[in-house]
Amino acid sequence: MIVLKGTLLSLAYLASPSLCLLNLGVPGISWSYDYVVVGGGTSGLAIAARLAEDPGVTVAVVEAGGHYEIEGGMESIIPGFAAASNTGTDPSDDSLLIDWNFDTLPLTAANDRVLRYARGKCLGGTSARNLMVYHRGTQKTYDQWADITGDSSWAWESVLPYFKKSCTLTPPDMTKRNKNSSVTYNADAFDNDLDGPLHVSWPNYGSPFSTYVEVGLEKIGILPGQDTNSGYLNGSAWAAATIDPSAETRSSSKTSFLPQFTLNFNVYAHTLAKKIIFSGTKARSVKVETLGISYTLTAKKEIIVSAGAFQSPQILMVSGIGPKSTLQELGIKVIKDLPGVGQNLWDHALFGVVNRVNVVTASRLVNDALAAAEALAQYAFQKGPLTAPGFGVLGWEKLPNDIRKHLTNSTREALSAFPSDWPEVEYLSLDGILDGWHSADDQNLGDGYEYGTIAAALVAPLSRGSVSINSTDTAEPPLIDLGYLTHPADREVAVAALKRARQAFNASGVTIPGVDEHRPGPDIQTDEEILDFIRSTIVPVWHAAGTCAMGNSSNPDAVVDSNGRVIGVQNLRVVDASIFPTLPPGHPQSTCYMVAEKIADNIRNGN
Repeated sequence: MIVLKGTLLSLAYLASPSLCLLNLGVPGISWSYDYVVVGGGTSGLAIAARLAEDPGVTVAVVEAGGHYEIEGGMESIIPGFAAASNTGTDPSDDSLLIDWNFDTLPLTAANDRVLRYARGKCLGGTSARNLMVYHRGTQKTYDQWADITGDSSWAWESVLPYFKKSCTLTPPDMTKRNKNSSVTYNADAFDNDLDGPLHVSWPNYGSPFSTYVEVGLEKIGILPGQDTNSGYLNGSAWAAATIDPSAETRSSSKTSFLPQFTLNFNVYAHTLAKKIIFSGTKARSVKVETLGISYTLTAKKEIIVSAGAFQSPQILMVSGIGPKSTLQELGIKVIKDLPGVGQNLWDHALFGVVNRVNVVTASRLVNDALAAAEALAQYAFQKGPLTAPGFGVLGWEKLPNDIRKHLTNSTREALSAFPSDWPEVEYLSLDGILDGWHSADDQNLGDGYEYGTIAAALVAPLSRGSVSINSTDTAEPPLIDLGYLTHPADREVAVAALKRARQAFNASGVTIPGVDEHRPGPDIQTDEEILDFIRSTIVPVWHAAGTCAMGNSSNPDAVVDSNGRVIGVQNLRVVDASIFPTLPPGHPQSTCYMVAEKIADNIRNGN
């Protein structure tokens, strides 16, 4: 009966023409593979696909979700709908099939707010849910990784080839982009001869609002023309995106890396990993469940956990790896006491300044049905605002000296721990209203006006959160404490960053004379008032990382070694953003792909 149910389930998956080229595992039947990858997200599909390039190796991917193109619809495919496809950060916002719909613990330093935190629950993971920004961290970010891990192979010059291996660059099409949206890039930062699977390009649209933001940033000292893929960030740039230029659609780990009908590669979709089963300290198999059917997938070589910064530590803990006290409270047999599991949670947090503006923004698409129809018509010819995922110009800076001198000595000292090329604040030009990042419908004020946001993100955060569990069942959500603003330095930098965003707006020439600032509003002026506004509106940029951090043997909080191997056990690795020892400034998806490429090579080389 179980076999019949599993077979029928597989046939149901195959009924969709878009899935016919996938080789699907049969739910309900226990099976053995060389490698079992838990999580079919950004890093998971990339490392699984690279391992499966060896025809003598068998690989299974276990993914709790399904196919975002079907379950998420066009909003998950068309770049211009990326922001609209988010769940929003209010727990009352709609839940989505392709999202885990996690709610955080109350933010103790942000007015005890509970936030909905978007995480991809589908093949492609969060690469199917993000805003598609592609750039790399700074050179000294990765040099610091080498220092932290004691492994020089993580230094910038050593990891750059893996960035290049993962992607192919398509230059911007300036015949379709708006005037004054010229792009600066360094072609040598890519190597298209490698035929990297992931598409990196620029939207066929340059937001008029972003053009003005670029001017405003320049006038406050953040200079334009920065290439963001050669290891430098300070300055501003029109950001590249993971968009397939052949169709102007999202390029995710699913569309780029997932093999088509490869006999040595099986996908178990809508299948939840419940527990890793050990023989002594050797990881042997994964207990999984598909629609209530339980069975095991055995790994003859290794189990690779790629479930992300929240669920990689969760599955380690329910399997007996983590802080001893947490495991014992839940009656979990301790396989290895690793106190660092679930600790060291890094994330970038966001807030912003909103104004009515004198150019067309995405507000019109929300408010005006005719404008939305026109945008769809333009998209049919691969141009217009729907080719762009809602952002345009990004800027980064270390706070300038005239601001820095007003910070407390303790804040300046805390920030000095970051490398010299690591920016402290990122500024994002966002078409429309950022107001606690609610769903797109909440941007419809019904007033017919255009709005734009200059957002500021803390990209050198000193606050740390954590992930824990209160259940032995992975179907129950983990306990997520983001820790935003718990460090006093973050509070000081946040206030300074919002003031800088205001300066950029006022210098941009895009605001309307005589019209008051929409958010925070003209009544919010003192540092205390600004900080309270930030506490009330701060939201994630969805860059959670660091909860299974890499480290060397002398670090008691390290969870994995520099090859991603879980310390103290055998045949088990973690490969995703959770192993980042620090979270690079900016947007991390490029680093997720790099890590997967590098560790896949390590495995092939016997490391």
